[in-house]
Amino acid sequence: MRIEKITENKKQFLDLLLLADEQENMIDKYLSSGDLFALFDGDLKSVCVVVAINSETCELKNIATYEKYQNKGYGRELINYISNFYKSHFKTMLVGTGETPSILSFYKSCGFEMSHRVKNFFTDNYDHPMYEGDIQLVDMIYLKKDLSK
Repeated sequence: MRIEKITENKKQFLDLLLLADEQENMIDKYLSSGDLFALFDGDLKSVCVVVAINSETCELKNIATYEKYQNKGYGRELINYISNFYKSHFKTMLVGTGETPSILSFYKSCGFEMSHRVKNFFTDNYDHPMYEGDIQLVDMIYLKKDLSK
C-alpha cells in the first residue's frame, strides 16, 4: 500500500471525488487550493483533499473510496496518514459531513469529536436535494480532531 500527494492533473480523480461530493462545482471550490492524496493498493482505492483554513486548522474536504473497496480500512488508513502528515503544521483537523449515523460513527472511530453544525448547508449550497441512503442531508455536521494527540 502506498499513499501519494498528487500535485498535477487533480481532475483525473473526479470520478472518485464525486462519490463523496456529488456536485462538481462544489469540488472545484477546494480542489485547486487543496492537497490531494491518493491511496493505492495495487490500483487506486481512495482519495482525499485537505485544505488549510487558517494557521492552526485544516479541513478534510473530501474523502472517498471506490464502493467495491469500502469497509476494508482504506479510508481509515488515509485519515491516519493525513493526521500524521499535518500534525506538524496544524493543531486541529475539521471534517464536515451530513447527519448520517454510520459516517459520523466512522469519523468518531478515527479520533474526531463533535464540533458544530452549519444549518441548511446542503439545501443552501447544492442545486438538488442530497441523500445518503434514505437520509436527506440538510445541515453540515462538523467534527474536529486534535492533531497533537
